Amino acid sequence: MQEIKNTPTPPSEMMGKEDKLESQPTSGSEQSSTPSPHKRIHDHFSNTVETKYGYLPLLVCCFATGLTDGTLYNAYGTFVSMQTGNTIFVALGTTGQNNKPYGWARSLCSIGCFAIGCIAFARLHKLIGGSRLRRTVIFSFFLQTVCVIIATSIIQSGIIDDRYPPLDPNRVNFTELAAVALLSFQAAGQIVNSRGLGVGEVPTVVITSLVCDLMSDDLLFTGLTKNAKRNRRFIAFVLTLLGAICGGWISKSTQSVGPSLWLVAGIKGVITLYWLDLVPWGKFLGRK
Repeated sequence: MQEIKNTPTPPSEMMGKEDKLESQPTSGSEQSSTPSPHKRIHDHFSNTVETKYGYLPLLVCCFATGLTDGTLYNAYGTFVSMQTGNTIFVALGTTGQNNKPYGWARSLCSIGCFAIGCIAFARLHKLIGGSRLRRTVIFSFFLQTVCVIIATSIIQSGIIDDRYPPLDPNRVNFTELAAVALLSFQAAGQIVNSRGLGVGEVPTVVITSLVCDLMSDDLLFTGLTKNAKRNRRFIAFVLTLLGAICGGWISKSTQSVGPSLWLVAGIKGVITLYWLDLVPWGKFLGRK
């Protein structure tokens, strides 16, 4: 019988085998550990948004509310966010005491479209998957932005008189209801988002309850860092006031309604981009 000799493998051949092993494709389990771009995008938009700083864009919405109502009331005699005032206007209209002809109709339109907006946004949030999902918040603010853009475009197209002050305050133009309806509908999205994000202390469209909650707070006079909700309520009130002042000033200086509303559309658009979370805001805000 012949003896089988185990000849040693030369080092050069050993290195060649190792290179071949390294060049072999990884197993399916290793490949699946790296998510595809489509899955990463899906997971990003399916994540729950960071609610710790969710009050920041809502505070900006307070400024947008003041800006919108400060502009629309001067031009068309109605609010699109503050429905308490509109309710009074409708009541006065029953006795013919509105300052503008058919002013009660504008206010009634605003109340109705605001109510429809609350229903629509609340149901939409549930349909998409939940109020705190990133895709829900993004779509909500995107829809608000689109409504403001459409309303402003209608006004500046000449269909609705955008001059301020109007040439004839007693003129009745029911085409104004289109802008009032769109702006009231989108305003409802703000308060629905504030509830969904758990920031009820910043309702964005209500001042009466905000002031009540602020002044009746047992910790009203504590240190600045010891009562976050009080701070947010106070800032929300100030921003709403400043927004209304800016709305009146811009309308007066430009003698037009459009510039203020384009600014509101820009603000809403920036808030939509904020929720995309493409920039690591947490690093700037001290979030780990």
